[in-house]
Amino acid sequence: MSEDKIKRAGQIETIKKVLHYIQKYWILVGLSLVLAALIVALTLYVPILTGDAVDLIVDKGLVDMPGILVIIRKIAIAMVLTAVAQWVMNTANNYITYHVIQDIRQDAFHKLENLPLKYLDAKSYGDIVSRVIADVDTFADGLLMGFTQLFTGVMTIIGTLIFMMVTNVPIALVVVCITPVSFLVAKFIATRTYTRFKEQSETRGEQTALIEEMVGNQKIVKTFSREEAVTEEFREINGRLQKCSLKAIFYSSLTNPCTRFVNSLVYAGVGIFGALVAIGGGITVGELSCFLSYANQYTKPFNEISGVITELQNAIACAGRIFELIEEEAQAPDAADAKELTDARGNVSLEHVYFQYVPDKKLIQDFNLTVKPGQRVAIVGPTGCGKTTIINLLMRFYDVDQGCIRVDGTDIRDLTRGSLRASYGMVLQETWLRAGTILNNIRMGKPDATEEEVIAAAKAAHAHSFIKRLPEGYHTVITEDGGSLSQGQKQLLCIARVMLCLPPMLILDEATSSIDTRTEIRIQKAFARMMEGRTSFIVAHRLSTIREADVILVMKDGNIIEQGNHESLLAQDGFYKKLYESQFAG
Repeated sequence: MSEDKIKRAGQIETIKKVLHYIQKYWILVGLSLVLAALIVALTLYVPILTGDAVDLIVDKGLVDMPGILVIIRKIAIAMVLTAVAQWVMNTANNYITYHVIQDIRQDAFHKLENLPLKYLDAKSYGDIVSRVIADVDTFADGLLMGFTQLFTGVMTIIGTLIFMMVTNVPIALVVVCITPVSFLVAKFIATRTYTRFKEQSETRGEQTALIEEMVGNQKIVKTFSREEAVTEEFREINGRLQKCSLKAIFYSSLTNPCTRFVNSLVYAGVGIFGALVAIGGGITVGELSCFLSYANQYTKPFNEISGVITELQNAIACAGRIFELIEEEAQAPDAADAKELTDARGNVSLEHVYFQYVPDKKLIQDFNLTVKPGQRVAIVGPTGCGKTTIINLLMRFYDVDQGCIRVDGTDIRDLTRGSLRASYGMVLQETWLRAGTILNNIRMGKPDATEEEVIAAAKAAHAHSFIKRLPEGYHTVITEDGGSLSQGQKQLLCIARVMLCLPPMLILDEATSSIDTRTEIRIQKAFARMMEGRTSFIVAHRLSTIREADVILVMKDGNIIEQGNHESLLAQDGFYKKLYESQFAG
């Protein structure tokens, strides 16, 4: 299949998807069509009245004023009815457009909530944001223009032709003969604008991704003096955006002059041929003026429709990107007979687990582990050995390729994701806060917690003292990046969240990496109290934090190469001892 046919098939599929969203509002669409027909009929009726008025002016002193006044009243009534119908139709079109956009955005956001992490890990966040925000807005503009001008434009063309055929067939045929020029112009423009606008939309998404990444990590950019490099990268993307935008605008700008040229051809053809017919007595002067008015009204929609087609090409290109996101394969839903994990004891086992992020790059190979309830399991090893991957598999952010993971004897794929994750308390190296009060940030895992419970959790996490020093204490509002809070303070808030929930199993992935040594000692004591009787998985680079672990797993290249407690691993004089001595060489 040729590239043009593939593009055309893609456009048709996108239009079908748009119509699927619109069909929900078919009553309003029908109302809009009826009103469009009424507006066109009234608009076409006015030239007839005007022609009748012209025929009532025979010569100087021979003017039928009473008849003209009657016609003026009819024109006034027609204009008022047209205005009211236009207002109602525009209101209906706005309602349809923005409710369709609301539905699409809701579906897109719902899909984002249900996409597997592998999709989000592989995609630029800025591009995803651009699809949901900028592309949907562009699609809304095109859809609204389509509703507002397409219906009335098509009906005006059809209605005008009917009126002209009824009035005088030969002159109407002149108009019809010149009409194909408009279609050729429209086709020429449409076939070139879609590709350009699609390229423009994709490049804009790339630019949005870069801006978001750079703004969100401005400190890192400045620290490594990457301003010039980033500026150069932005300049390159901006240049490409300028070029494809200019091409898109160039082809779309052909619409107005080309259609005006066709309009002039039609008007000139009607004027010349109509004048010859009028001289021969075939039509009256009033009918000729009516025909000239119809010629203007007939060609004007072609101008509008060509503009609409250009906008629709852009809108369809943007809609295609949105539907790509909406139709992306969601994560596998919970099994129909999935069980709820309640009152978990914390017995966790990994049996012959195989997993890799990329098909041709092996990572976890035949991994086996049994953790008894209440055990503290530390996972250590060099960067990239698979420590965080084990956490991702335990939380079922990713599913294993082979083997299985069991909690209390049940394969986690037979448990609901919600109940499994609710049974874990998780503190990561990377902090995440939401815009809102300190109180609500700590309450995230337990929304119904009282303020007293939140304060008790903050005290246990050694966060209470710095929170009380904030302007509004626990009611201080912070931004999603924590505002003026230090990295350590943000980490303490995340630890307080887990302290508040106290689930039966814990995952601590470098949980104290951003905390000073003095606070770390207090936090370790708090963790020790929190981990009592709870199965805990601790990922750590600083080996001083895991000396008290019941079992230490030493990983390398996705495999457990050593296993035991701190003293036994040192006695083995193996890889763990080398890691330990590299940190405590003194």
